[in-house]
Amino acid sequence: MSGEVFLFEEQHQQHPRVIIRNFLSLHECKELEFIHKSSSTVGYRPNVFSTTLSHLIATNSSHFIIPFIPIRDRLKDKVEEFFKCEFELFIEFTGLISWSRGASIGWHSDDNRPYLKQRHFASNSVMSGDVTSGVLSSILHFSYWIPVMLYTLAVADSLCIPFGYTMKAVCYLNNYGKDFNGGLFHFQDGEPTSIIPMAGDAVMYTSDHRNIHSVDEITDGERLTLTLWFSRDDSHNEDVKLVSLLSQNLLHKNMADSYLPLPASSNMYWFSQDQASNNQFGFNICWARLHVLGYAIYICQDSSCESDVSELLLKPVCLVRGNELLDQKFVNILHALQIVHFYCWKGSALQTNVSITDTKVVKLSDVQRKRINGLKSVLLNDDDLALRVFSSKPSEENERICFDWTGIVAAFTAWEDYVSKLTKQIRLQLPSWRMHESIYDVQLGEQYHP
Repeated sequence: MSGEVFLFEEQHQQHPRVIIRNFLSLHECKELEFIHKSSSTVGYRPNVFSTTLSHLIATNSSHFIIPFIPIRDRLKDKVEEFFKCEFELFIEFTGLISWSRGASIGWHSDDNRPYLKQRHFASNSVMSGDVTSGVLSSILHFSYWIPVMLYTLAVADSLCIPFGYTMKAVCYLNNYGKDFNGGLFHFQDGEPTSIIPMAGDAVMYTSDHRNIHSVDEITDGERLTLTLWFSRDDSHNEDVKLVSLLSQNLLHKNMADSYLPLPASSNMYWFSQDQASNNQFGFNICWARLHVLGYAIYICQDSSCESDVSELLLKPVCLVRGNELLDQKFVNILHALQIVHFYCWKGSALQTNVSITDTKVVKLSDVQRKRINGLKSVLLNDDDLALRVFSSKPSEENERICFDWTGIVAAFTAWEDYVSKLTKQIRLQLPSWRMHESIYDVQLGEQYHP
């Protein structure tokens, strides 16, 4: 899947870094985007959202780990190959990170805290990116940029990184100028000075003082990345912890119970402009992501808007659009969010063999509308803020989708088929993972057959 590789040979001692174009396929980028937008929580910095593998397990979405596995393996292989540390690294962290309008970070290195010193390599897969020396047109005008094919090792041999140094790599999942504006990545020294995020590109670099970097403020849209951290210290191996969590979560559940999502604590989904102050003026990001796509939710069971928000998130819901309500129950708001974003991902590719008579759509009553507005006042009390944070240019794919409730019903069925297949895969592979305390793509001959 990977394409051209850029190795900056003349500066590799001072600024070790590698850029791989088209490391991820468009399908991989879109699948990870679907997972993130339907599963993420409020992140670690203002206007940042994250999806970690441990969070997926905790919210009964363990099956979404499956698409990460081959990508993690490929990233780890490439980091070890280019920086000459084969079979030495452990994955410390895997996560999807998105930056929305207002997010930025100034000059820093990624090991700038004592507790981060164990990090030896970080891998960021750029789902969409470009490299530049400051302007787009100058991308290939540096004589010391050396494009090579992926498996060329002659130059890579000279990139051996001493044991004590740390590294980082990133994969961009969407495109600068199309899906978001702002968010350019800059190195303080060395070449390239700037990277334009484009879907599928991967960037790998040492996370120490030799690669001090910054990210411009996002001015519109949402910038998505896949980020991996690597360590030589096996005590920081995230796989051991993840396998333990998976064992606890899956071993005593049947298939149906193991793939219906379960929302986390409501505070993990609450966004306010000032996160540090516990400001209650803001919005629930699950509701907001539905809202910017034109949907609302109606809680099927009688409940007061005064109820605890965590309880409201667990109740069965119906989807609403305009004056219409789809009379089909979703187990909770997270379930509805996953179906809607699955529809956004698959769109016109869904087999809509659903007749109008199978799709029960009813007009909202005044009582239902009042209850929806009451719930909205609790979960979305800053409409303008939600639109500023999550609104973006419509993608070409979504522009081609002509909304029809039959498409949502088809997405419901297709989503069930998709997640049940992933759940079967994870159950087949889990015994091997438990045996080796490692998450990897189990080959057919190794698979456990109950």
